[in-house]
Amino acid sequence: MNLRRLFTLILLAVTGKQIQAQSPDWAEKIAPILYTNCSGCHIEGGIAPMSFTGYEAAKTYAYSIKGATQSKSMPPWPADPQYRRMAHEKLLSAQEIQDISDWVDAGMPSGDTTKAPAAPSPKTGSSILNANLKLKMPDYKVKTSNDEYRCFVLPTGLSADKFLTEIEVVPGNYSVVHHVLVFHDTSKVPLQLDSADPNPGYLGFGGTGSSTSKMIGVWVPGQDPFQMPPGMGIKLEKNGYIILQVHYPANIQDVTDSSKVYLKYSSSALREVGIAPALNHIAPSLQNGPLYIPANQKKDFTSKYTVPIDISIFAVAPHMHLIGQKIKAFGVVKPGDTNKFISIPQWDFHWQRTYTFTKVQKIPSGTVLWGNASYDNTSGNPLNPNKPPKAVSLGEATTDEMMLVYFWYTLYQNGDENMVLDTTQPKNLSHTNSFATHSIVGFPNPAGEIYHLRGVTNEKDRLNYQLFNVAGKLIPCSWKWNGEEVEFDIRNLAAGNYYLKISGIGFTKNMALIKL
Repeated sequence: MNLRRLFTLILLAVTGKQIQAQSPDWAEKIAPILYTNCSGCHIEGGIAPMSFTGYEAAKTYAYSIKGATQSKSMPPWPADPQYRRMAHEKLLSAQEIQDISDWVDAGMPSGDTTKAPAAPSPKTGSSILNANLKLKMPDYKVKTSNDEYRCFVLPTGLSADKFLTEIEVVPGNYSVVHHVLVFHDTSKVPLQLDSADPNPGYLGFGGTGSSTSKMIGVWVPGQDPFQMPPGMGIKLEKNGYIILQVHYPANIQDVTDSSKVYLKYSSSALREVGIAPALNHIAPSLQNGPLYIPANQKKDFTSKYTVPIDISIFAVAPHMHLIGQKIKAFGVVKPGDTNKFISIPQWDFHWQRTYTFTKVQKIPSGTVLWGNASYDNTSGNPLNPNKPPKAVSLGEATTDEMMLVYFWYTLYQNGDENMVLDTTQPKNLSHTNSFATHSIVGFPNPAGEIYHLRGVTNEKDRLNYQLFNVAGKLIPCSWKWNGEEVEFDIRNLAAGNYYLKISGIGFTKNMALIKL
């Protein structure tokens, strides 16, 4: 071997080692990212279909993780951080996204695994320390072909009024619990409805069936325990009942759930917190109602509410159903003085949550609250439950529609606006775009035979499509343009996880795909 060739081989070897050494490794870079931001769902027994616990698991799904984080579809955080930064954001920083990408591109180096953080354990109990009440619903075997909303009545046993300061719902079976609304009631109506149903609990779309029930909490995937600001609480009247309204998705057969709710309260009187949908789909709030979207039409609606007294708000939660596209809420104190509350530019019914502000917000008397919402009841909406589209109106069922913005509020006291609720430094999102410039949506996911892409303008977009398996191997795929969308024939694919890379001039998007 001549000296030039030997020198070249040595140089390549050294350069390769330097590149690998400079690349992020799993132990010290990637594991902390995944365990902090993903393991709430991606863990054995969690709601996600795969676990990222341990190096081998992360390596197996590395290309899917890269695709999902680069496309900003994971972790799920629909609220637009460019509109307003929220407390406890489930967002990856620009550097974290880049670290994951660099790790995958470098061949997923493990690093010194002894330096990795301790692997998280599946959640079995509450995160609330010293909860005063632990209430468990009776075991219920879910057997439904349609969306089922079932209410379970749990007596509190309280002999005196209390003030709720913390609340957490722990689903008994993450695979079947879509979301949970928690209500408090002192009437006998929920008990009567429960007694009339031969099964545990009773059916109840939207509410509990009682006009005196008040909502006190909500759980959705990824939702942390909810804590009131210091000195504030939701009043729990004595001899009351907690009602868990659990949403079980369609097509579940013989799966048992036994969800729990943990409550922490104060026996001392606190500033009373209320939860109210001040912006809603009923007149006089709804300005251009009724809430009705004809088939094959898109419609926008506006709601309004004038605040009669000084209040303080600290959390917000929008709510729509399947054909909702986007929703925004803000307050106009006076011309030129607007308080931005929340904007969700790409509504997803499956990722609803309560958003807490980083600081308590003072809302002066006379402030006008505004809500804007858009709906798409055309065949161009891949989430439209009706094919062909049918007229959709206001209602409790998932296939109906709603327009609600809930606010957590209390009467204003001097200095409330200085109350900080999240002291962590917001993540740096610079040089990343939280929302792709091309609103391409893939469905269904998981898919069995045909996977569709909506949002491609036409075949002349000349986008390039590449399908990869979890090992990063390019998988041949066939597709066609049907005049409205791109269709991928995946019938011959092996069941498993893939990601689709879509690229064009100045544009790249990665989308996770699960083949049944």
